[in-house]
Amino acid sequence: MSTIDATLQSNQQKAKQYVTKVYNATEQRNPHETEFLQAVKEIVGSLVPVIARHPEYMNSGILERLLEPEKVITFRVPWVDDQGKVHVNRGFRVQFNSALGPYKGGLRFHPTVNESIVKFLGFEQIFKNSLTGQQIGGGKGGSDFDPKGKSDMEIMRFCQSFMTELYQHIGPETDVPAGDVGVNAREIGYLFGQYKKMCGAFEAGVLTGKGLGYGGSLARTEATGYGLVYFVQEMLKDNGLDFKGKTVIVSGSGNVSIYAMEKAAEFGAKVVACSDSDGYIYDQNGINLDTVKELKETGDERISAYTEKHPSAEYFEDCTQIFSIPCDIALPCATQNEINAETAQTMLDNGVKAIGEGANMPSTNEAQDMFLENHILFAPAKAANAGGVAVSALEMAQNSGKISWAFEKVDARLQEIMKDIYQNSMQAASDYGTPGNLVAGSNIAGFIKVADAMTEQGII
Repeated sequence: MSTIDATLQSNQQKAKQYVTKVYNATEQRNPHETEFLQAVKEIVGSLVPVIARHPEYMNSGILERLLEPEKVITFRVPWVDDQGKVHVNRGFRVQFNSALGPYKGGLRFHPTVNESIVKFLGFEQIFKNSLTGQQIGGGKGGSDFDPKGKSDMEIMRFCQSFMTELYQHIGPETDVPAGDVGVNAREIGYLFGQYKKMCGAFEAGVLTGKGLGYGGSLARTEATGYGLVYFVQEMLKDNGLDFKGKTVIVSGSGNVSIYAMEKAAEFGAKVVACSDSDGYIYDQNGINLDTVKELKETGDERISAYTEKHPSAEYFEDCTQIFSIPCDIALPCATQNEINAETAQTMLDNGVKAIGEGANMPSTNEAQDMFLENHILFAPAKAANAGGVAVSALEMAQNSGKISWAFEKVDARLQEIMKDIYQNSMQAASDYGTPGNLVAGSNIAGFIKVADAMTEQGII
């Protein structure tokens, strides 16, 4: 063995030991935060070759600093329902890393929200935001409040109470929240109105996902779903494939799912199934997107009502079984960990060719490994669903200049960003010994940019 080979092997071993040590320390410090630890394990495991080649990251404690949020804010959110009863929810904002710019990440209102969920989302957001090439750091927030079944007035009162605490921690150059699960244009409007009242100023850049009349961006609603399909299309083209003529399944039926279905159909695919938290529909003739939009965008009906207009379609109550339907391309856009090892095996047995993650961490680490080991084309969430935050950053740019861009301009820029993310991730995977592995490639490409910025800014 040459001296160079021996040095490389030694560096590799030291890097592996370092990464393991850092992960174990994180696990001991956060023993009950399963979602956060899952995200950490998936990301840091792919960074061993980077640390081996750049021991300066190890020497300056980049991973230790990266895995600890800069600030975690937890607060009480009291509100009154329409019957005059007082309720109390928990509010969260994790400001994870600001090396590249102000914290940026959505607010999630859902009963499952806790500190682990918010930390996992915020941690992933660091790398996702880095990949976009925009000047935005990583953050996330939300509450265990459930908007489902609440009146507009109840949601307004909750949002006002939530923002009464949050406003002092955010700002256009500090922390810029957006929407996520349970937080759409209605909630953003109520939150913005309360922020404006508390601050006594119209600061459009403090929130993204706003209405078009007060600083929102065209194409923001479509961005995550469209961006997902743009990314997957690049991946397919690189492997001699295309959406045209392919059978597609999309889990979920919110904005990400709806606009992923729309763009996939535009590219010639036949989308045959989608879901909500109650169950899923299967339409062998192809999902009628106008019906889904009518149910979800205007009436907030359950997806089961689809069969009333399309009696040839079938409805099944267990939403977790949507991926038992054979398909060429699967786009999981519902929630974290919806695809486990058992589901992954079913998909492999049914001949799935490509998977694009529209939700955040929809595949467990075991499922992800199974797809990669079986050479399935796999587009990981932090790269494939970055279109939403990319256009949020474009909304911030428009707010800063007090201008509005045409839909076509924003969409063209989105396509460029998704193509760049794909190419940069592929290049990083190749440079660090895992050619074609977009999981490793996106982790590495996102990490290096943040690590370099942290190094240049000193120990803070």
